Amino acid sequence: MTNATVGTLELAVLLAVARLGEDAYGLGVRRDVSARTGREQSVGAIYTTLERLQAKALLTSKTTDPLPTRGGRSRRQFRITAAGHRAIRDAERLARSVWSDLGHSLKPRTT
Repeated sequence: MTNATVGTLELAVLLAVARLGEDAYGLGVRRDVSARTGREQSVGAIYTTLERLQAKALLTSKTTDPLPTRGGRSRRQFRITAAGHRAIRDAERLARSVWSDLGHSLKPRTT
């Protein structure tokens, strides 16, 4: 899919996956997004968003080998795709465009 648009939470999740690299697992993504947005994100919201980003071909995932600890579980590791990188750049470009030339309008008015 080309030129996929992303919502606010989708963008935050994409950026978290890009930032975390090899450590981009569901709960790590949740911690990163929650810390950066200042809002506690639910596990369900993060996993639903990760699935949606995969459906848009902005992320891929793979299941890792079980952790070496006793009873260790496998993890699902996420990786950003080239289309995901493009979506991030497009979102940044759009944000810059809509915020441009607004400086004077944001100044408080005095009476």
